[in-house]
Amino acid sequence: MGEARSGGAPRTAVVVGAGVVGLSTAWFLQERGVEVTVVDRDDVAAGASWGNAGWISPGLSIPLPEPAVLRYGLRSLLDRDAPLYVPVRVDVGLWSFLLRFAAHCTMRSWRRAMRGFVPINSRCLDAYDRLTEGGVAAPTVQAPITAAFERRAQAEDLRRELALIRSSGQDIGFAELTGEELRERMPQVSPRVEFGIRLDGQRYVDPGGFTRSLAQSVEKRGGTVRGAFTATDVRPAGGAVAVRSKEGETVRADAAVLAAGSWVGGLGRRLGVRTRVQAGRGYSFTVPTEQPVPGPLYLPAVRVACTPYQGRLRVAGTMEFRGPDDPLDRGRIEAIVSSARPLLDGVAWEERTDEWVGPRPVTPDGLPLIGATKAPGVYVAGGHGMWGLTLGPVTGRLLAEQITTGTRPAELAAFDPLR
Repeated sequence: MGEARSGGAPRTAVVVGAGVVGLSTAWFLQERGVEVTVVDRDDVAAGASWGNAGWISPGLSIPLPEPAVLRYGLRSLLDRDAPLYVPVRVDVGLWSFLLRFAAHCTMRSWRRAMRGFVPINSRCLDAYDRLTEGGVAAPTVQAPITAAFERRAQAEDLRRELALIRSSGQDIGFAELTGEELRERMPQVSPRVEFGIRLDGQRYVDPGGFTRSLAQSVEKRGGTVRGAFTATDVRPAGGAVAVRSKEGETVRADAAVLAAGSWVGGLGRRLGVRTRVQAGRGYSFTVPTEQPVPGPLYLPAVRVACTPYQGRLRVAGTMEFRGPDDPLDRGRIEAIVSSARPLLDGVAWEERTDEWVGPRPVTPDGLPLIGATKAPGVYVAGGHGMWGLTLGPVTGRLLAEQITTGTRPAELAAFDPLR
């Protein structure tokens, strides 16, 4: 449980991480009267908050470890072109993480973790609406996510997943589409696609644009947002919390929030956070299309997500377990192109721009880390895996409540960072 600071709620807070999770936490802390400073090793939206698919998809926000993922992972382990890629090298920490991840790939573990996701998913869109009402200018677009399959039989895994999601108590509306119905809605879908599933009640954004707009709102409300501050140590100091940087600076505040994505683990270990956060890197790029893209398109068989983006199409995919700062592997981009090309028409694949790789913070049990650490006044908000954009605002809203009241909201019980 969170504890109130001596003398009541904190008056000041420093947030480490200028992605959507950290900035949302800062914004909602401001709502509660806290003066905030946000620091980042690079700049606003420099990590996973820039190049992701931009889906706000509470209907699909579920634990990553499950039996089907384990089976798929074992089949693709040594295939460099597979959407899931683990480099074969001696890395004790990585292989220890993967063994723990595999141990959670059971239906029992998935159902237990899913019970934690349902309450926070139900508040996800309300948190986005509050940001919009409060002055965050970047729009969120309501649109279904349409899944396309080359063969009807390929949809069985998604059908099964949707049934499990519903049985867990999460509401999600969907409808099945023939190939012809799918092409009427999505002219980019090739004639090879014969079946689709439309997932209703979802949204999408320009993720980098939204995160920058969120930062601007924080600054307009009196907050400070700055880069070139690589946090190396966070600890209580004389009734406050001191955040020290590699660059030799120190920022003090009444409370601190670690929202540094895939880098949060190194800071959190000293504060009692034992769960390893591993970078599951995703790739994306942007391509022109002959016709406008009406909404998000999902290609489950090849694990590729496509989204309208600045008049073109953003294409994202891959789960690559490597270091967060490792360079972009152009072979991963080519693998995405090769897998998606047969399923989409009217796409200028050779004119792609914005080639990008970013580290999504993955935990072995699939649950984020949100809440208080062992150190008084220090909190964690990270480990959201593929759902950082979806859950960032609601994470910030609930964590701000815990920080300022000293009481953990019930929705955060499953995400205790000290578990």
